[in-house]
Amino acid sequence: MSADGISFWDVFFVMLIWVPLAMIWVFVLMDIFRREDMSGWLKAMWVMAIMLIPFLGALFYLIFRPITKADLQLQEAYLAERDYARAADAAERLHKLSQLRDKGDITQEEFERQKAKLLRD
Repeated sequence: MSADGISFWDVFFVMLIWVPLAMIWVFVLMDIFRREDMSGWLKAMWVMAIMLIPFLGALFYLIFRPITKADLQLQEAYLAERDYARAADAAERLHKLSQLRDKGDITQEEFERQKAKLLRD
């Protein structure tokens, strides 16, 4: 610590290391306590592991955490929303291409090439 107060490195370690690590710990602890598929003893074991070896305990929990039906439903909802957004974006881009073709800004061949590229992606 410098004579003026807090040094750059103090702020660096707090903001880029300790704050994200604390957020991970909070997420992991909240996840442990909200789960209904784990017994009380298993929850206690994970909490003790996180308290005794904080970084590694949280890392091991995130790696070995069982996937639940709710997790799968959230993933399916995300994928469906992402696919819908992609389709809506493609439709909007195709509409803009057809407007450019109708105005004469691009040729029919350019339109077909861009359309094929858009539908391929």
